[in-house]
Amino acid sequence: MSKKPLGKTVLGWFVVQDEEDEEPEATPEEVVQKFAKKPAPPPPAPTAPPSIRLQGNVPQVAAGSAPDAQVFTKVFEAAGIKDEEQQRVEKTLNLLQSLPTETPKEVRKQIVEASLKAFGVPVESIIETAAEELQALEAFIQHGQRHTQNVLAEANAQVEKLAAQITEVKKLMELQVKTQQGIVRSTNDQKLLVQSVLEFFGQDAVARVVQESPKLVELK
Repeated sequence: MSKKPLGKTVLGWFVVQDEEDEEPEATPEEVVQKFAKKPAPPPPAPTAPPSIRLQGNVPQVAAGSAPDAQVFTKVFEAAGIKDEEQQRVEKTLNLLQSLPTETPKEVRKQIVEASLKAFGVPVESIIETAAEELQALEAFIQHGQRHTQNVLAEANAQVEKLAAQITEVKKLMELQVKTQQGIVRSTNDQKLLVQSVLEFFGQDAVARVVQESPKLVELK
């Protein structure tokens, strides 16, 4: 029996990426269509403990843009991670990235641990801060999901409201056309009544009066 692929899933502290048989993520258009067809579902149950919920000011990412390093710094600040703690993880990451990729993992580990020891930074504090940052990033994702669901729900309500207004406007347009058609019919009937007076006096008399009167113009 083949093993079911994990796909891109947060497992514990790690993001596991399955390179084979990964299902494509829904496009923004598909998500919008989903919310346009039915009311927004309640936010999904958080995959992380409530304690990781960001307590500080969560940075807002404008629609159409992507978060950058400054945004993530604010995310960590919202999680209560101090700047010097963030710098330690950043230095460790830079050190790891500076090592050749062909360097064996055990050798890289020895180099990094030796460097951290030289700077007087306990490995345990780096691990703790990195785990805190992962918690903060997961909380940021969940915050964005809740915000996106709210935006889509509000947008869907506006779409429904506008759709109702469009229906009312179309009804008004149809009613106005029917009204104008009625005006034409009724007015033509009235014209025939008035025309009977002109017919009584004759076409020549009418033509003479129309030509001599400054109030009248020849109708075509």
